[in-house]
Amino acid sequence: MAAAGLARTMEWRRRALRRLQGQKWIWTPRATKYASATGQSTIEKIVVANRGEIACRVMRTARKLGVKSVAVYSDADRNSMHVAMADEAYAIGPAPSQQSYLVMEKIMQVARKSAAQAIHPGYGFLSENTEFAELCSREGIIFIGPPSSAIRDMGIKSTSKAIMAAAGVPVVEGYHGEDQSDGCLKEHARRIGYPVMIKAVRGGGGKGMRIAFAEKEFQEQLESARREAKKSFNDDAMLIEKFVNQPRHVEVQVFGDQHGNAVYLFERDCSVQRRHQKIIEEAPGPGISAEVRRKLGEAAVKAAKAVNYFGAGTVEFIMDSEHNFYFMEMNTRLQVEHPVTEMITGTDLVEWQLRVAAGEKLPVTQEEISLKGHAFEARIYAEDPNNNFMPGAGPLLHVSTPPADNCTRIETGVRQGDEVSIHYDPMIAKLVVWAEDRQAALRKLKYCLQQYNIVGLSTNVEFLLSLSGHPEFEAGNVHTNFIPQHYHELFPPKEAVSGVALCQAAFGLILREKVSTDAFRMLSGDKFSPFASSSGRRLNMPYARNLILRDGENGK
Repeated sequence: MAAAGLARTMEWRRRALRRLQGQKWIWTPRATKYASATGQSTIEKIVVANRGEIACRVMRTARKLGVKSVAVYSDADRNSMHVAMADEAYAIGPAPSQQSYLVMEKIMQVARKSAAQAIHPGYGFLSENTEFAELCSREGIIFIGPPSSAIRDMGIKSTSKAIMAAAGVPVVEGYHGEDQSDGCLKEHARRIGYPVMIKAVRGGGGKGMRIAFAEKEFQEQLESARREAKKSFNDDAMLIEKFVNQPRHVEVQVFGDQHGNAVYLFERDCSVQRRHQKIIEEAPGPGISAEVRRKLGEAAVKAAKAVNYFGAGTVEFIMDSEHNFYFMEMNTRLQVEHPVTEMITGTDLVEWQLRVAAGEKLPVTQEEISLKGHAFEARIYAEDPNNNFMPGAGPLLHVSTPPADNCTRIETGVRQGDEVSIHYDPMIAKLVVWAEDRQAALRKLKYCLQQYNIVGLSTNVEFLLSLSGHPEFEAGNVHTNFIPQHYHELFPPKEAVSGVALCQAAFGLILREKVSTDAFRMLSGDKFSPFASSSGRRLNMPYARNLILRDGENGK
């Protein structure tokens, strides 16, 4: 590079650096490198041990910081968006994640081959795997996440609740003991009082979770939860907790560094779920007072410090109708819904992850973090809401989205022409919007959803529109039972197709066929060819179109 060009490049980077919050990060002279002010660590290249939208999202921030990114991909993802975005990419095996993205040694081989200094696990896959974090440490690779001890302690629900109770964090009354006999569990359920939640100790994603509303159904629900837990986690140990009726799922974003500092970045409400999995999130939580917000944040920081946490984490609480809240679990990774927190705080949490992993202190104190406006995230899935949200797969024949801007983010890992694979999560994109208040943000969310157009497979876009327009959702009266409670309004009976619409559809089919036959006749000059006639016989195709339109029971 010429000297003048290099000077311009370095000046651009210096200006970009000055725009970084707090100006506490020091750019090193060489390109694609940043280091801590204390010189503790330097990261020039990271392996992104994930796929899809989170891999793309991490790579965007890495590129902004001048850090090279290395993609890993399965056979199914060879031509995927995250592979195209990366500076380098390496194949790691067949499509099933158990043979590719979940194979720790394959990821480590890529780190060695690419000479990367760090691995970002994204979310899911190996992000909360204690053994993988420890393997990184043994190999001298920076794991961009919390210490393995925190992952281990928070990964077992019984252990995490014991630690939280000892730290003074409110927990739901329950039993988290080692005696797993039917009689012991039933006795504790009776002591706690019905209804009770039966949960897998190593659970997640709603698996291994059942509700017993009365003692007579306890045994059946216990056995069902055990079977699912054994299948999903190879561990059927259970805990029993008091079931909070009509609860809200409220979680707090926390962040710690390796110098003992920890802050909270306010709460997110993730109450509206299907199959115990989130579908729409917002920040801050509707109707939560400043006092409750402060108490939530302080409890979350107390939870993080109890396990010497550093990096990005989420402390999840269950909240009752009186805004009393209780610790549920801690997710020791970046959450899917982290963009709504970024939108209301003006932060880049992936950048913070990279900085803290390099040994830096947090760039701001708690007093310097302010909350502005309101944000929503709607998860757009390939699924059929009318068939119990059954996941789907297939090609994305056409995709058009609302335009992205400072107040609208389209977080995705697929493009038009790509395929949603049966092997992975069917999420197509996350639509994230921000506005000055909740009403304006909700209005923007609905407007953007109306601009989404996806052809090729079933999606939940129409359902998200119905949900966001429900009067109770608009009022902020959300809870985890929202969809079942309002099922009939969210899934109204389909109206019969009008006769006019049927006639228009039939006429459209006839015209389309006439265009193709007319084109063939003009090109071939053979007016007697069966392909030159709409009624002509075609190989392996019906030669006639019988369009019969009936209206009413008598077929008139």
